[in-house]
Amino acid sequence: MSKHSEGAASLPQQDAPALPSWGFLGEAKALLRLGVPIMVTQACVMGMGGLDTLMTGRYGAVDLAGVALAGTLLWPVFMFMTGLTMAVMPIVSQLAGDRKTEECGDIIRHGVWVAFFCSLVTILIVRYTAAPLLELRGADPAVAKVAVGYLKAVSWGMPGVMIYIVLRQSSEGLGHTVLPMLIAFSALLLNAPLNYLFIYGAFGLPELGGVGCGWATTLVMWFELGLVVFVVRRPFFRATGFLGGSWRLRWRTVRRIVNLGVPIGATIFLEMAVFAAITFLIAGLSISAQAGHAIASHVGWATYVIPMSLGSAAAIRVGFQVGAGNMAGARRVAATALQLSLVYAVLVSASVVGLRFQLAGLYTTDAQVVAIAANLLIFIALYQLFDDANATMAGALRGYKDTRVPMVISLVGYWLIALPLGIVLALGWLGLPAIDVYGYWSGLTFGLFLVALCVGVRLYQTSRDEARIDRLALG
Repeated sequence: MSKHSEGAASLPQQDAPALPSWGFLGEAKALLRLGVPIMVTQACVMGMGGLDTLMTGRYGAVDLAGVALAGTLLWPVFMFMTGLTMAVMPIVSQLAGDRKTEECGDIIRHGVWVAFFCSLVTILIVRYTAAPLLELRGADPAVAKVAVGYLKAVSWGMPGVMIYIVLRQSSEGLGHTVLPMLIAFSALLLNAPLNYLFIYGAFGLPELGGVGCGWATTLVMWFELGLVVFVVRRPFFRATGFLGGSWRLRWRTVRRIVNLGVPIGATIFLEMAVFAAITFLIAGLSISAQAGHAIASHVGWATYVIPMSLGSAAAIRVGFQVGAGNMAGARRVAATALQLSLVYAVLVSASVVGLRFQLAGLYTTDAQVVAIAANLLIFIALYQLFDDANATMAGALRGYKDTRVPMVISLVGYWLIALPLGIVLALGWLGLPAIDVYGYWSGLTFGLFLVALCVGVRLYQTSRDEARIDRLALG
């Protein structure tokens, strides 16, 4: 891929990835121009989850528990399947950087095919495995009934939301992140009234409780797909040839997307699943420990939105620079993104430590739960440095299309080190004192440190190995 680095600077200025790679301030501006709308988009997605929890919780405790239980089954599967389609973004950004925008349309169409097939698999999984799994787990029958009903309702939205995600990420890969942000904000605004209609049975509709929340979510998913049609008709998207090309399926292109996407999906799944496993293990401890863990986890996920979004922006910028043959520029993007992430992590860590009792008090007035949550927030402050850096560096590696090794690192770090270590510390094996919930969080924090360290080494090596970059680009 022997191109001159100045080639990137001559591309049209209206495309965000086409901005040349400057020093720290200029590159930071380019990353934030892409990343801030992605952050708002992700915040809106989390906001919809928060609204679901709030409005279902006000309806009844059983329905709240049912929707929450359904989420533990749905979201790891959903994130793995959508992770398969995340390969479209780095492929598109590299093609755009190589001035081959007209080739993006074929990739996007095949991404839609992959999303459609993934949605069918997800429907089958959530509709036909939920009830047996909940029965095996021994869930309360009333709670299980709500969970199964919710999953069956929301399953009908899977084709709409997965195709929407492919088209949204294609737009982001082309450097246009504002329009997807506006769609996400519109969906958030629609979510509340639809929840009210279906949960509480307003205006003559049946009162469905937690199951109604599933139907409201399904309608929001199809609403997002309907709005993204306006995006694909914009000139920057039309330039890809998406609308005018053939929809004939070519398995070679499907394999290209899946080979890159499976490790991305698996990496996301492995991280989400280890949190789910720890939550399941903590369920055997006291109610206070469970509540404190839930509070700390929620704060952790809330603070994770910004580095995760910065990682997506880094993936777009790195992919563009690689496509343009500007390897020094790609390294500068990765370094700037990492510096921004670390600055954010330090600020958040200091804030969490200083405000840990106040943050815990927002969720509960129980003194014992507040004490446990406040202690766990210290772990949040500590691993923030590792987890935020890892999110950004993993995004940069996606820009290089380097996804397999990060998947292996996640498998080893989370499942072969963090989880076993957490169990040993929590239960007091090997002659150690049992420290219950703090043991699980200690193991998780150490695992996150190791994962971040190894991902950092991989990013350093890949960014300086042009032969490896060329091989990955051909994949």
